[in-house]
Amino acid sequence: MTKENLVESIVKKTGCSKKDAMDSINTVIDEIIASLSKGKEVAIAGLGKFVVSPRKARTGRNPKTGEKINIPAMKVPRFKAAKNLKEAVR
Repeated sequence: MTKENLVESIVKKTGCSKKDAMDSINTVIDEIIASLSKGKEVAIAGLGKFVVSPRKARTGRNPKTGEKINIPAMKVPRFKAAKNLKEAVR
């Protein structure tokens, strides 16, 4: 499902305008990104939790040349699915 498909689904179910649905989705996404960039978790009941996790520095390999490269430590976003979501997917 794409963002456009999600917008169309919201319009059909709620009767709101396409612009309002798109604005709502964009606002939710922007707020999730803003919270994660501040290091905060975002938990949505029934869906899951977005968290920021540290990743240690490590040595990688350039696939073209085989040369070893150093990959620096960084923070990465992760998603932990809620029990309801896991059960629905099974």
